[in-house]
Amino acid sequence: MGNFGIGQAIRRVEDQRFLTGAGQYTDDVNLPGQAYLVILHSPHAHADIVSIDTTAAKAAPGVVGVLTQADLDALKVGDILNLAAPPDMNGKKLEVPSRPALARGRVRYVGEPVAAVVAETLLQAKDAAELIEVEYAELPAVADLAAAVAAGAPVVHPAEAAGNVWTHWQLGDKAATEAAFTKAHKVVSVDLINNRIAPTAMEPRAALAEYDPKTERYTLTTGTQGGHKIRDWFSKNILNIPADKVRVITPDVGGAFGMKNFLFNEPIACMVAARMFGRPVKWTADRAGSFLNDVHGRDQVNHAELALDKDGTFLGLRVSSLGNVGAYLSQYGAAIPTMAGCAMLTGAYRTPAAYVDVKVVFTNTTPVDAYRGAGRPEAAYVMERLVDKAAREMGVPASELRRKNFIRPEEFPFKTALGHKFDSGRYADLMDAAYKRGDVAGFEARRTESKKRGKLRGLGTSYYVEACAGGAGEQPHLKFDANGKLTILIGTQDNGQGHRTVYAQIAADAFNMPIENITVIQGDTDLVPTGVGTGGSRSIPIGGSAVKQTVMKMIENGKAVASNLLEAAAEDIVFEDGAFKIAGTDRKASLQDVVKASFDATKRGSNQQPGLYAAENYAPTGATFPNGCHVCEIEIDEDTGVLEFVNYTIQDDLGYAMNPLLMEGQILGGAVQGLGQCLFEHAVYDQDSGQLMTGSFMDYTMPRADNTPRFHFAYTEVPSPHNALGIKGAGEAGTIGATPAVANAVIDALTPLGITHIDMPMTSLKIWQAIQAAKAAKAA
Repeated sequence: MGNFGIGQAIRRVEDQRFLTGAGQYTDDVNLPGQAYLVILHSPHAHADIVSIDTTAAKAAPGVVGVLTQADLDALKVGDILNLAAPPDMNGKKLEVPSRPALARGRVRYVGEPVAAVVAETLLQAKDAAELIEVEYAELPAVADLAAAVAAGAPVVHPAEAAGNVWTHWQLGDKAATEAAFTKAHKVVSVDLINNRIAPTAMEPRAALAEYDPKTERYTLTTGTQGGHKIRDWFSKNILNIPADKVRVITPDVGGAFGMKNFLFNEPIACMVAARMFGRPVKWTADRAGSFLNDVHGRDQVNHAELALDKDGTFLGLRVSSLGNVGAYLSQYGAAIPTMAGCAMLTGAYRTPAAYVDVKVVFTNTTPVDAYRGAGRPEAAYVMERLVDKAAREMGVPASELRRKNFIRPEEFPFKTALGHKFDSGRYADLMDAAYKRGDVAGFEARRTESKKRGKLRGLGTSYYVEACAGGAGEQPHLKFDANGKLTILIGTQDNGQGHRTVYAQIAADAFNMPIENITVIQGDTDLVPTGVGTGGSRSIPIGGSAVKQTVMKMIENGKAVASNLLEAAAEDIVFEDGAFKIAGTDRKASLQDVVKASFDATKRGSNQQPGLYAAENYAPTGATFPNGCHVCEIEIDEDTGVLEFVNYTIQDDLGYAMNPLLMEGQILGGAVQGLGQCLFEHAVYDQDSGQLMTGSFMDYTMPRADNTPRFHFAYTEVPSPHNALGIKGAGEAGTIGATPAVANAVIDALTPLGITHIDMPMTSLKIWQAIQAAKAAKAA
């Protein structure tokens, strides 16, 4: 359908339901007889549990029961699993510290769940939780990365990570990189802090568990990024029961950003309680609990060096990092500072030699795992800060240094020094387009005008490239009903991106049918047979390609049915304009007629199923590499340090656009999160006590409408050869490009004062302090 097919910027089909209040999130779901669960969190960052007395809590009004880890251990409930073990460069055998759902003998971060109270009402559960008496023996804590690896630091897991370093990982050719640095004309270095941030999804995590003793079956309703993995983790790792004894239902999800991909403590407690107490059990996080126990993101320290020859050609890259995983290993926590992003450190450039080493470090803080971009924003931030600094020190425009070192279109596919094989790109063209649209040529005149008004104007560029949408495939299940309505069952999970719309567009385009006759079902492991889930910008490149491939199989099935209706050979049947035709004739059967015939066993053939049913498993041939140029222009008030955005231009290559409107929404939302990290957001721990100092929106600053720019977005379609639709992932790209672009703009504005570095978040206070220090130094 021309108005609703591929490439059309239609609004989400979900919008009407959400805007009229008909959305249903986990906390909206209630069951008869449900009880409420409340978690007692540790008030200490590091302490032995001497004793837990639940007597008073159990006797409190309305209390159904109280759980501690002793109860879970008695039931042989498994610990939370780890799925990432980056090999140690020295051959050290990695032992994974146990991570119980409720603290077992010791707490290791403020907010760690210690006990769970189940009561008739939420208020009764909260009151009873305050009656639990826990005797703690406090231990020294360490919350800072640098402090954690210093001699004599408190050790979080003595048996598994002496000195708090769990693994020391490496990537690249060290010898070749050292040789490149030996012959370098210029070496530029940066020391960066990639600040810790909290995911702060609009919808807090929640869980509603029920157990049916007749079928011995659990049902968990919870917000996820794919229920099949949660089901499998519960069956294999937590409850040790067959997978068909666990059903996971995911209703609407109000934001996820990586965080809802993981298995947490509270749903485990709900599942155990539902069986133990014989009734449904519901838990919903409050915002304070979310700050304490939702996995955090980023938190790295990077030292990076770039070697250049006298003409500015990149010769080599060296990066040494510390990556904080918090007090325990979340499912992919150790992969984020290592395997997930480090291979992208060479960026969009022909850097011939590179080497990186990373120490994965435990601290007495909330566990850290994937947050939108998951390692790739960290890599882009390092490289783009390095490139800008190199340009300043060599006295050349940053755009020309980038252009000189960009991978050229004719060099694709391009094998990088860190192992990736980039698929396609026109980097210089995109940068030129962004510079033209952002009027970079007129910037110096605008800077002069700003100076007359007491303002410091800065221009920052970043050119990002990221790897995404590779790996495992998806297998959607598609079928028409007898009335010609199409249902798509698929195991990815919409968290607000608009999957239902884009999947329907792909099918509507292929079948030439109205989009309103297509239903997309996700989020129920009983209804959707298979699924990998959403993450790494994979859903539309992989899930969309799988839908496309399955639709093509359905059309082939339809040709077999149509051949019976039209009394022709199947190989003579073509599908055009919503009808099956005998090639070269005017004889045809409508899609509706063929679908209806498929429900008649005498007409569809022995190898066909009713409704043209098909379920094709599609896996990409490789990752995709979306890329683009962000150009950020700002003004800073020299007297106050207050920053204002003047202009923000984005030119992206995301492959073919399935829905330009939704694609733009993904990019802009990601860009706001990226600039939020750069300027505002910071999860701060007290270095002595390990207390989270920014545990509410009173202290944790979020980007808002009045402190974010009006973005000017455009895209250039350079298709990827690695999937059936030529798409490159868009879900994380905006975040990856924004952080270094804004940081480079701030540094550019302050460079005339002699300021060449500020750590994120670059708050107005930090900027003002840097300005005052620079003025004082100049006066001295």
